[in-house]
Amino acid sequence: MPFLGESIEETVQKILAGDRRTSGRLITRLEDGDDWGKEIMKRLFPRTGRSMTLGLTGAGGSGKSSLLNHLIERFRKMGKTVGVIAVDPSSPFSGGAFLGDRIRIQHHTRDDKVYIRSMASRGYLGGLARATTEALRVMEAMGFDVVMVETLGAGQDEIDVIRLVQTCLLVITPGMGDEIQALKAGIMEIGDIFVLNKSDLDGSIQVLRSIEATLSLKPGQEGEWKPKVISTVATSGEGIDDLMEGIMAHQDYLHNNDAMERAAFQRVEQELGLIFRDELERVIFKGLKGTGKKRRYIRSIIDGKSDPYTVIEEILETFLKER
Repeated sequence: MPFLGESIEETVQKILAGDRRTSGRLITRLEDGDDWGKEIMKRLFPRTGRSMTLGLTGAGGSGKSSLLNHLIERFRKMGKTVGVIAVDPSSPFSGGAFLGDRIRIQHHTRDDKVYIRSMASRGYLGGLARATTEALRVMEAMGFDVVMVETLGAGQDEIDVIRLVQTCLLVITPGMGDEIQALKAGIMEIGDIFVLNKSDLDGSIQVLRSIEATLSLKPGQEGEWKPKVISTVATSGEGIDDLMEGIMAHQDYLHNNDAMERAAFQRVEQELGLIFRDELERVIFKGLKGTGKKRRYIRSIIDGKSDPYTVIEEILETFLKER
């Protein structure tokens, strides 16, 4: 249903004007899978894609929120408006975000040029729900110069981040086993900048050398971006200047060749997958509602008479025939 009797066009214009209350309600509607929210997104979408987008990902306790705090301050000193999406683990009971990360950056909420929104991961494997990708679009439509996404520490599932943002920061720390995870095949692919935070701890030099050695072995074509490794100590602010230089260098790289076009293509490809998967699941379960079939399917699996793969095949076959 409409927001307080407003037409879709009225709501769209308020969001484009940066109205936070209206935008917040829209994001909540999108989290709930509201059809009215989807209609608004259709109209907002052409006004998105113009912001600088950054992602911070890494294991829990690596200091992502502290780094985020510094980045907000630096971008604000540059005169940039900033939107932040903090993806927290979902509550197993309510599905809502735990809001832990917002506490660390709370003081920025008093700045009318900074908008912070906590989102629940809602069970997606990569920790980024469909609603989070839509929240990113909403903040772009609101006109923020920079939009940053901080993900929960979800191990190797951070691969989703790189498909949504232009510049991905992979945060690791010495002494947590992160270096072992980071050196695994696939994980090295997602970072445009590797941030060795808490670099004042023992073992940081060894980790730094390991990452640099591994990156040096990564095949690459001439002119491609070569990931940087930057040491920081977020608690003191050490290395933040170098980190900002690295971020801006990557942005310059994207804007000076066709890499930005590839990043935009990759982002939309990821969004299509999330939306398709979500909508297909919703349509199918809506069709099962009230028929008793869902309960029978579950019972047949528990009783050993069937299995999840056979059940899904049967549901899809039935669904496609009906269409």
